[in-house]
Amino acid sequence: MDPELINDCVHCGFCLPTCPTYVLWGEEMDSPRGRIHLMKQHVEGTPVTPEMAGHFDACLGCMACVTACPSGVRYDRLIEQTRAEVERRHVRDPQERAVRGIVFSLFPYPRRLRLLRPGMWLAERMASFLARVHPSLGAMAALAPRVEHRQRMPRVVRARGERRAVVGMLTGCVQGEFFPQVNAATARVLSLEGCDVVIPRGQGCCGALSVHSGREDQARRLARRTVRTFEKAGVDTVVVNAAGCGSSMKEYGELLGREPGFRAVDLSEYLAELGPVAKRHSLPLTVAYHDACHLAHAQGVRAQPRELLSGIPDLVVREIPESAICCGSAGTYNIFQPQAARDLGDRKAAAVATTGAELLVSANPGCTMQIATAMRRAGADIRVAHTAEVLDASLRGVALSERSERPNKHGSVLTGPTEEGQ
Repeated sequence: MDPELINDCVHCGFCLPTCPTYVLWGEEMDSPRGRIHLMKQHVEGTPVTPEMAGHFDACLGCMACVTACPSGVRYDRLIEQTRAEVERRHVRDPQERAVRGIVFSLFPYPRRLRLLRPGMWLAERMASFLARVHPSLGAMAALAPRVEHRQRMPRVVRARGERRAVVGMLTGCVQGEFFPQVNAATARVLSLEGCDVVIPRGQGCCGALSVHSGREDQARRLARRTVRTFEKAGVDTVVVNAAGCGSSMKEYGELLGREPGFRAVDLSEYLAELGPVAKRHSLPLTVAYHDACHLAHAQGVRAQPRELLSGIPDLVVREIPESAICCGSAGTYNIFQPQAARDLGDRKAAAVATTGAELLVSANPGCTMQIATAMRRAGADIRVAHTAEVLDASLRGVALSERSERPNKHGSVLTGPTEEGQ
């Protein structure tokens, strides 16, 4: 923990109303400034007690406090440093160690996630039983999405029309295995906007889940692999469609001690920068746009997704009340802190319901699973789609319910002359 960063906090309290756990519980030690006070105690010699670790574990790492702080406190760096210290110093009970071991030996590895897919249809039915074994196991089962089939991506998707750029695309772990249609839509949108899209084989987790949970060694190992993969591919820009992944990849310089040979950029950020050329077709829908914390707070990307959605004819974008408050997903938070996550998810679902929207648009797979689960609990009938899926439907002139998600004979959702390197 960096004492200089700790001392930047003047304990003004501007962070309090933006902190989800303080909003839930009203406890000072579960606010950013309270946790910074605990960090200072540890730096000055107090050991990491179970109570202290509990307050740090309860933090979502949503970075809303970073946006709100008038003093520029780097709480994002502080909580990552602190979580790494907790993992080094704090001895967790055997059950918790086992659950964390399962999560971090599974989620960052796409091939292992793939093995779960045949039994995903059972997950919701088994959630109650697994919750009795351990709350985190029940939470994992309840959150599991239904994945009908695997969708392989080609190595290169060629630009439609004049080529304007060449970009790499991160397929990710959870995004690639649980939401393959989002990756397919992302590649199609980039292609229709004039980009050659390079999708290297052998991609895995970018390290986001690990770095946000204090597992520095695993995070560095996964980050180095990601850097090698895209540097070998020879691209200078990597487009990312998952908020948490984009946030971590933009901080590779701090994690690895050197900047990678490419820049990471969120899909909406890149499309706004590139400018539209493809025709937008009418999409008569009312949508609510959800600000993923690691997109809005960590990356500062707020206006671009709204501009892209507003550029679609006949599509109406409505704002969600309390949009700055986290939905409770926060990477692995909804697994390790299921009750707090459930409370925040229900709060977000109620806020979404007030918009009267037909569709919720989210730019992060964790948020999609979290809010969809909360909406089902509330009995609300609303679909959830990624920004890329909405743009894809508009650019191709199809309804969202008619997306071409079925694989062709090669197992790819990308058809026609855009494919290469099957």
